[in-house]
Amino acid sequence: MTPEQLPVEHYDDQLTEKVTRLTSMMSAYNAPDVEVFRSPVSHYRMRAEFRIWHDGDDLYHIIFDQKTHDRIRVDSFPAASELINRLMPRLIDAVRDQRALRFKLFQIDYLSTVSGQIVVSMLYHRKLDDEWQQAATLLRDALRAEGFDLHLIGRATKTKICLDQDFVDERLMVDGREMIYRQVENSFTQPNAVMNVKMLEWALDATRDSRGDLLELYCGNGNFSLALARNFRRVLATEIAKPSVASAQYNIAVNQIDNVQIIRMAAEEFTQAMNGERSFRRLEGIDLTSYECETIFVDPPRSGLDDETVKMVQTYPRILYISCNPTTLCENLATLSTTHEITRLALFDQFPYTHHMECGVLLTQRV
Repeated sequence: MTPEQLPVEHYDDQLTEKVTRLTSMMSAYNAPDVEVFRSPVSHYRMRAEFRIWHDGDDLYHIIFDQKTHDRIRVDSFPAASELINRLMPRLIDAVRDQRALRFKLFQIDYLSTVSGQIVVSMLYHRKLDDEWQQAATLLRDALRAEGFDLHLIGRATKTKICLDQDFVDERLMVDGREMIYRQVENSFTQPNAVMNVKMLEWALDATRDSRGDLLELYCGNGNFSLALARNFRRVLATEIAKPSVASAQYNIAVNQIDNVQIIRMAAEEFTQAMNGERSFRRLEGIDLTSYECETIFVDPPRSGLDDETVKMVQTYPRILYISCNPTTLCENLATLSTTHEITRLALFDQFPYTHHMECGVLLTQRV
């Protein structure tokens, strides 16, 4: 199997295997039946990164086989969005004969949207000069003339040149309402747009009858916070990465949402603040005691929640937990299940044809 082929005929079998595996992992916690959300079988990834291989007068995208580390030429990539696939050959054709653009070019990153915008980052092992910027501007303008809603970025050591902007604005229809999400190059965004919508709608359904306020840790660009805001009186959300916080603030404004407050701090720091162990200037003017949070939402990194955060999360009547790593989720559930029970369990096939699983659980406090 090559990167230019997908085993679409085996998709159902692979998804069934994931459901079986997740069911087995969750059996110790008396979880209900898995709610299964299928991915499109192709063109599901909104992001893609490729190394660039120079072969005499030619150059092309490559990836490396994860097992053998062999170099594999990639002229099309059906896992990626149709927009990325349309742009890949056109970009290579334009760069091939332009020394100012191809010299020491070693990687190209694509970030696309279902709304038709795309940002392309070209990475170099050399200093970028005025000649590069002039050639890149001509390339951008030519591609735009062909109908690509494209933004171009050049990167080198300690250098980042944005010809106009380093972000795209995604538009997603979530449970009957259009949501706008600013996504910044080189920052985390959900890779599978269709599955992202399904996760948002599942989270909305799981919190439909909520009371009081919502606390969210690891909010990123506000992906879940803004969608869930309609189910709560107020939302208090934390995020540590500055670009993500800036995007979240923009998204709050552009979506005209007035009940979400973003705090730039790590989940561990917020736990210390909630426990009264430390005070933070970033919390000045925010009365944490005014929030009546009966639900907490967490979407942690692959490492899961640290022990202190797990203890803090346990104090909330309802816990909504999205996990990109069921193994660390189970480690957290070993503690959480002593005080809460799983009332809903979902599998989101964010990464088809891989062993990776994205899942969600709703936990309610035991009576």
